[in-house]
Amino acid sequence: MISSKPDAPGRPSGPGRPKDLTKRAAILQSATRMFVSQGFEGVSMDEIAADAGVSKLTVYSHFGDKETLFAAAVKSHCEQGLPSALFEPAPNVPLRERLMTIARAFYSMVTAPEAIAGHRMLCTPQLACTPLSRMFWEAGPQRVQDDFTALLHRRIDAGELVIEDVPRAAAQFFTLVKGEPHALMVFGCCETGTDDVEAHIAASVGLFVRAYAPRAPQPNA
Repeated sequence: MISSKPDAPGRPSGPGRPKDLTKRAAILQSATRMFVSQGFEGVSMDEIAADAGVSKLTVYSHFGDKETLFAAAVKSHCEQGLPSALFEPAPNVPLRERLMTIARAFYSMVTAPEAIAGHRMLCTPQLACTPLSRMFWEAGPQRVQDDFTALLHRRIDAGELVIEDVPRAAAQFFTLVKGEPHALMVFGCCETGTDDVEAHIAASVGLFVRAYAPRAPQPNA
């Protein structure tokens, strides 16, 4: 059972001075690096504070507890790799081109060393089926899928796609893009070459578009 109570002085009460964004960024950077190298349970808030060059109280002032800090690190990683701006309306960009851009950014994000390490960490017995797993999902993958779902709705309204269950289709898209190459990296089997990655992404996007493209009217028999 995950708990940071022995390590936590408690959340600050009431509004205080505006948070220092530079310190927040330093804390996130240190936390991400240390969670990746030492695991969630292997690092303390004291150690993160020391590495970031801030006080322990400052870390708690920004994030409240270690679980919240972990979720914030996940969210920051996803927002850097797949910012919401990437999903904003761009009706003049052809559908396949738009999907390729998103797929490349997503693949690069999930195959980054820190992402692979985080995936392995969440699959350990200590963290699997704990509240931290849900926090990770909501902070990262769920936000990405929600943004992509909104994009798909716009393309459906434009007549470029026909999808009945849009959230399911969004999940399918990212599962396709991760595919076997991501699994091989998680298992530590090998890394995929650049040409192979591009071919895999193009095939995944092509399959998705063919699955949900409007069907041409069938001639009468």
